Amino acid sequence: MLFSREIGIDLGTSNTQVADRKGHIIINEPSVVAVDVKSKRVLATGNEAKKMIGRTPGSIVAVRPITSGVIADFDMTSDMVHDFIDRSSKRSMFTKTKVVVSVPSSVTEVERRAVEDAVRSAGAQEVELIEAPMAAALGAGLPVYEPTGSMIVDIGGGTCDIAVVSLGGIAASKSIKMGGNAFDEAIINYVKRKHNLLIGENTAEDVKIKIGSAKPYDGEAAMEVRGRNLDDGLPGSVELTSADVRGILEDCVNAVVFAIKETLEVTLPELAADIIDRGIYLTGGASKLRGLREVIQDEIHIPVISPPNPEHCVVIGTAIKLKRANNGVK
Repeated sequence: MLFSREIGIDLGTSNTQVADRKGHIIINEPSVVAVDVKSKRVLATGNEAKKMIGRTPGSIVAVRPITSGVIADFDMTSDMVHDFIDRSSKRSMFTKTKVVVSVPSSVTEVERRAVEDAVRSAGAQEVELIEAPMAAALGAGLPVYEPTGSMIVDIGGGTCDIAVVSLGGIAASKSIKMGGNAFDEAIINYVKRKHNLLIGENTAEDVKIKIGSAKPYDGEAAMEVRGRNLDDGLPGSVELTSADVRGILEDCVNAVVFAIKETLEVTLPELAADIIDRGIYLTGGASKLRGLREVIQDEIHIPVISPPNPEHCVVIGTAIKLKRANNGVK
């Protein structure tokens, strides 16, 4: 007799999350793999691997196998997912594993197949894909299967997925390569260009979280940023203020706002009317940038709602999809 193990996976550019069929989040760790260059052996995944970024000797590389929501390295992705699946629950030779995994709405058929193959290679017998904005809408509690329009803006590490959902399908969508990683990259490039200082991605992420914002806020601050001076190669530091970081991130924020406007422009009038009534739902880890919700609301002139724990909406949506499948509902 085969026992069934069912899990939902949000295979993200920055973080991978795994939930059981009840929606309990079992794993929430960085999508990072540390590999021994010589033996090609995986040394660590997730949290342990992220600690190694920028700190490894020449024989070890810490890499992100997923770029902009798309698999960049098949073997490493498979190894990472395999480790996460193994850690998510006990498995025996009599266990059948079923997985629902999210993908960006813009992925090609080839990229969808790569995700499915990687998850199967990691040990899953059944794999079902769900588009990230649909999963986010489910996780946010939106009535996606009813004849009413709901708009979701899911900003993850690598992509910003925007969709208008109704009757279980996506009526209008847009996906841009703009997310938390792009925010970090903008900070790295600014410090390098303006101060001739090279900082790492972990440092940039720390700056974004501690003093980053889309608009002025109470309690603005400054922080010291340390890195390597490109003039003499010695360690150096510079001070960044909240206003500096806000200016750095302005183009990124504007790109998200413009993409939302473009999606609304091609939305059917009846669905657009529903969105005005219901508001726009903002999900994803990068959506937690201070003031982003207010900036979008001011620019679009439609209420913007951030559900509780927006970074978990996609993986919770995959679990809801599993539950519906078990009940015989598509």
